[in-house]
Amino acid sequence: MRNFIAFIKHFQVYLVFALLQGVAFWLYFSFNQFPKTQYFTTASSLQGTVLTYRNDLTKHFNLSDNNLRLQKENIELLQKNPISFIPMQNGLVKINDTLNQTQFEYIPATIINSTYDKRDNYFTINIGSSQGVERGMGVFTMNGVVGIIHNTSEHFSVIKSCLTKKLNISIMLEGTGEFGFLEWNGENPRIGSMTGVSNDLLVEKNTKIVTRGGDKVFPKGIPVGTVDSVASIEGKPLWDIQFVFGEDFRKIQNVYVIKNFLLDEQENLENQVLE
Repeated sequence: MRNFIAFIKHFQVYLVFALLQGVAFWLYFSFNQFPKTQYFTTASSLQGTVLTYRNDLTKHFNLSDNNLRLQKENIELLQKNPISFIPMQNGLVKINDTLNQTQFEYIPATIINSTYDKRDNYFTINIGSSQGVERGMGVFTMNGVVGIIHNTSEHFSVIKSCLTKKLNISIMLEGTGEFGFLEWNGENPRIGSMTGVSNDLLVEKNTKIVTRGGDKVFPKGIPVGTVDSVASIEGKPLWDIQFVFGEDFRKIQNVYVIKNFLLDEQENLENQVLE
């Protein structure tokens, strides 16, 4: 106790000064609006910065869940799109969904491994036969066609991407309906080729290219790319059409696998022609 009293006596001047300084600051901020406003503005700014960093950190950890949620929302929209249905009755102007049967289903997946700088490139995705994925199914994103399932295991699948030789995806020029096949020359991963288009047709730059449909793999109308250049092929009555892929295969992360419910029916019917 004596030591405490001695401490008070020794530093009484400084303690009184600190007390008076505290009272002065309290009176200043209580009765002067400007500094009080500045204080709360600074505090809010600091709090906002902290919240921003916290949100960025939380957003990073929730990225996978957010991507999955967005994929599910996109699937719901795709399932309502007319390309997912096959008409069961003809001659109707207004389509009623009860008159249509779903032909395509879309399964979300995440890419876990990929290449884009080889002659034949691939993607590995995190779903396989246990999720209903089979060899030959089409794969795409909301930006464009990605490729075709090459093989599967129980929990994984390998996609043969558009950046390969002879993938034989049937595509067409939007508007004219002129069709051909998708090819890649093994050079620029952003540029593809459309083959088989007659050079007696006018093909303009920036024309959109979409899937033709009917090949049992892709519905009609899925984006493929946009015409970049058109040139004649020497000795052939065909155009050399170069287009920019709608999807950048160097950055792709999430995809959709297409399941065609009517695949067996179409194949059985077409095989009868060959018998």
